[in-house]
Amino acid sequence: MNLIIIHCSPNGDGLTAACASAAADGARHAGASVEEVKLNESAVGICQACNRGWGECQSVHECQVQDGFQALHQRILAGDALVVVTPVYWGEMSESAKALTDRLRRCEASREEEMGGSRLKGKPYIAVAAAGGTGNGTMTCLSSMERWGQHVGARVFDLIPVNRWTRTYKLDCIRSAAYELVESSGRNGPG
Repeated sequence: MNLIIIHCSPNGDGLTAACASAAADGARHAGASVEEVKLNESAVGICQACNRGWGECQSVHECQVQDGFQALHQRILAGDALVVVTPVYWGEMSESAKALTDRLRRCEASREEEMGGSRLKGKPYIAVAAAGGTGNGTMTCLSSMERWGQHVGARVFDLIPVNRWTRTYKLDCIRSAAYELVESSGRNGPG
């Protein structure tokens, strides 16, 4: 299994980074090939809502804004499963996570069934919302991450809230969830 882990924080050594590292540890322990992506270093900009809101993403299902999104989109499609780890800012995903998920949604959610539907359909994912400061907002953040998955047809494997007070046992939880994601794919086949 090839697992893509997307770390959506500019902080390389904070809570979000620890969560991404725990997911990578668990998946590797289960035998997965792990590709870690530091989203803030990937030059993925925001959706430009081209052509009055629907550019080529509606018709050819590719974003016409040329930046780091195209390569990352292909890497995500090629992966067997996905882990998205975001810090929580005001009860929402980080701006980089929002930019990525918005653009993936536009390219994938509008694919017609005769084209096979979303290329993320059935792809299992784990969403982790890491709230440092106040520890608030994890549930609303996870709600929007779950809604994104519904739009693109991905399959929720787990939604994990973590804050600075729950860090120790939630890192164990994240490690176990990633391990089980890999293990269950071997037992049940892909997706």
